[in-house]
Amino acid sequence: RLCAPGGVHHGSPDKDPAVRLEVLRLAGELRVPFTTGILIGIGETRAERLEALRAIAALHAEHGHIQETIIQNFRAKPATKLAEAEEPDLEDLLWTIAAARLILGPEANIQAPPNLSPGVYQRLVAAGLNDWGGVSPVTPDHVNPEAPWPALEALAARTAEAGKVLVQRLPAYPAYARAPDVWLAPAVATLVRQASDAEGWARGDTWSPGETTPPTLPAARLARADAGLARAVERGAAGERLGTADIMHIFTARDADYAHVTAAADALRRAVSGETIRYVVNRNINYTNICTYRCTFCAFSKGKTHEALRGPAYDLDHGEIVRRAVEAWDRGATEVCLQGGIHPDYTGDTYAGICAAIRAVLPEMHIHAFSPLEVTQGAATLGLSLHDYLARLKAAGLGTLPGTAAEILDDEIRAIICPDKVNTAEWLAVARTAHGLGLRTTSTIMYGHVETSRNWARHLLALRDLQAETGGFSEFVPLPFVHMEAPMYLRGLARRGPTFREAVLMHSVARLVLHPHITNIQTSWVKMGPAGAALALQAGANDLGGTLMNESISRAAGTQHGQEFPPDAMESLIRSIGRTPAQRTTLYGAVPEERKRASYAAAELTAVVQTAPRRKAALAG
Repeated sequence: RLCAPGGVHHGSPDKDPAVRLEVLRLAGELRVPFTTGILIGIGETRAERLEALRAIAALHAEHGHIQETIIQNFRAKPATKLAEAEEPDLEDLLWTIAAARLILGPEANIQAPPNLSPGVYQRLVAAGLNDWGGVSPVTPDHVNPEAPWPALEALAARTAEAGKVLVQRLPAYPAYARAPDVWLAPAVATLVRQASDAEGWARGDTWSPGETTPPTLPAARLARADAGLARAVERGAAGERLGTADIMHIFTARDADYAHVTAAADALRRAVSGETIRYVVNRNINYTNICTYRCTFCAFSKGKTHEALRGPAYDLDHGEIVRRAVEAWDRGATEVCLQGGIHPDYTGDTYAGICAAIRAVLPEMHIHAFSPLEVTQGAATLGLSLHDYLARLKAAGLGTLPGTAAEILDDEIRAIICPDKVNTAEWLAVARTAHGLGLRTTSTIMYGHVETSRNWARHLLALRDLQAETGGFSEFVPLPFVHMEAPMYLRGLARRGPTFREAVLMHSVARLVLHPHITNIQTSWVKMGPAGAALALQAGANDLGGTLMNESISRAAGTQHGQEFPPDAMESLIRSIGRTPAQRTTLYGAVPEERKRASYAAAELTAVVQTAPRRKAALAG
């Protein structure tokens, strides 16, 4: 009707509804996220608006590609055919927004330009709007230049008055940004991944794990947290096992919700572990960076002769491993942490031999070594069960195991980032068996790459359930993905780590979800940076981890820190947030005074020797 002579669309064949709907249909078939909408007040009837909205709904039901529907109110312009036409009033706009919400459903994104309806934002939101569209601080609205965009700060404030939080999005809405391989061309998918957070929103900061300076998160504008989120937080703090949906809801926390979650987690930390922040004086010894696995997130492993980005391949002999352990003992360490790549020539005897070599020289040094991946591989090479092989390692001197190689304990994600590694059930089986033998382990998560909060929730629940069964996890350590040199990031297949908000929330949500079973939540100063770690310690964490002395894995991925954080620096950081520092052993016991004195008076580290790769015959010795 509007295309007929006298109608506003006469002479514009592209305005033909059949043509427009065919474009929408083809976009759906091609899986192109599509923005559409209706312009009201141009001579159409309300019935015709409803007909248009129903057509949009039908196409979306078939293809799932309509990412937003704009309800735009006509503004008369001088020197146009409708210069004297009456513009739709506010009530007409509100009626149409409400009708769109009812027809398109609760999950639809419905937009109305804020510059065309100043002063009535709360009413627009109440009618069903959930998107303000594109708002530019640098360009005018070229269609309606007489209507300036609201300033972003003002828009955020007015949105908060409507009880909502203003969150920046990408041109592709979150549902499509979370599934870029389905909806986006490869080059575009890479850019969207790099610009998005785990929910698919635009990253709220430019921080990445490994950087030294954390961003300042915006102050809360809302007066109170969402009631449903607050109830879930309360149940978690009471020790109730939360469901996946509740955990995902908590991970969405922003503004007042974020303040509520972090404060609740910190209050729970205070109730569980008091005002003492503990750390362990230890040394990391990465005995080889040669690895047969090709985990897509790992920038550490090398082939036998590959010199890649961060130095040549190495394979430490027993002499260098023991030398580093002795030097660590002399510097006050109570623990050596040993991890490395899965060398193709290593067998279960290799790992036992490393333990025995250290134990022979340093019988009092705690050996914290070998993730479930090394244990699984070592047992397989000797034809032993997990139980028998772990018992053999324990007899050789192994004290505890690091809970690394967990990455994300959800096989949906492991199939993408580490398809040839142990799966979730296998990882949990090693931890369960170790716990049954009296070998405690840590637990970890490596997050911020391709996964979402659903996968985080599954991971945390898997750890909680095993801990309820065995009680063998000593702590939980969130490890944000360091993207800089990671292969999957360089190939455009991953995000650039978690945002800082997500990184802090991981500590808070872990405190709430794992309570009361895992009582120690550790923050990684290597990944978070000292300033970021300090903030995590005020959001549920109670442990600052190890001094390390040497750290190669995060440095290989691109962190700006990671070699050593000595006791004086640890304690200065802890005191700066009003807490009491305390050295601990691996298993959270008291540290002898002699060890403490040695740690405070530690000499400078001598240069490490990265033993060149050896032939298989030499490894047995």
